[in-house]
Amino acid sequence: MAGTWFHLTSSFLIVCYVIGFLISTVVAENHQRPPTVLPLSLSSRNHSLHRHVDNLRRRLFQSKLSGSTPNARLRLYDDLLSNGYHTARLWIGSPPEEFALIVDTGSTVTYVPCSSCSHCGNHQDSRFQPEMSSTYQPVKCNPSCNCDDEQKQCTYHRRYAEMSSSSGVLGEDLVSFGNESELMPQRAVFGCENVETGDLYNQRADGIMGLGRGRLSIMDQLVDKGIIGDSFSLCYGGMDVDGGAMVLGKITPPPDMVFSHSDPFRSPYYNIEMKEIHVAGKRLELPDGAFDGRHGTVLDSGTTYAYFRRDAFAAFRDAVRSNC
Repeated sequence: MAGTWFHLTSSFLIVCYVIGFLISTVVAENHQRPPTVLPLSLSSRNHSLHRHVDNLRRRLFQSKLSGSTPNARLRLYDDLLSNGYHTARLWIGSPPEEFALIVDTGSTVTYVPCSSCSHCGNHQDSRFQPEMSSTYQPVKCNPSCNCDDEQKQCTYHRRYAEMSSSSGVLGEDLVSFGNESELMPQRAVFGCENVETGDLYNQRADGIMGLGRGRLSIMDQLVDKGIIGDSFSLCYGGMDVDGGAMVLGKITPPPDMVFSHSDPFRSPYYNIEMKEIHVAGKRLELPDGAFDGRHGTVLDSGTTYAYFRRDAFAAFRDAVRSNC
């Protein structure tokens, strides 16, 4: 089965593509340089000192963890050809309710449709009912969040590149990862969605599982509590192959894995230093610095398309056309 492995760690971003064309990345050959830390906590964009301190705090905290911290192992479902995304199953509440969530490394908030939603589409599972969960607690309004009109509960709002959006309130409850995971149910903050627009309204999946950098990220929450190691891995099936796998927590990477440097200070997203694109074994002729934009090359599991700047796109398009 053709697959794509992403292994996101506190030191490196590991990428191995088995696909029709090869994207070459910088290989971390110099093993003597200090490891790069990917902070999963967002701080002020202009406050690099705060971000640096946060990185050190996380590294020290993680160094005290034992090597036997459990992993959450989840199956992936759906495929890019028919749905344009991959989903994982999460169970929320007591008793637990099941949800199919799009695995998204490009956003931070995990959310599901709420029973009180005034504008939500018909998705594959029932809406979450906070009033029926004995372990649910609303996240009360505080100075570090945006609040609802009644100033009682924290809210969230997310708008995506294709102009769809999601908004609702924040709550905390038990989150379970399924029978195949050794990780026991954990308390986590998530979004209880009240309004969704655009593609989110029409999609079959229930919501989003945010794996990006940020304190609301499901990864960030588990790591900060010392429950799992500071890394996660994704393995995707091919374009028309269903499924895949995901592991939240540290694993031993395959011995032939290729490492690519990722700079957490360059961008709030997971980025790599892409150098070349090859189509049918031939390197594309591109100007120097073609991939040196503001964010570098971003790895976003929730985005269906690959985006290039105009000259790189034209060269890639022409090469594909000439070989088809």
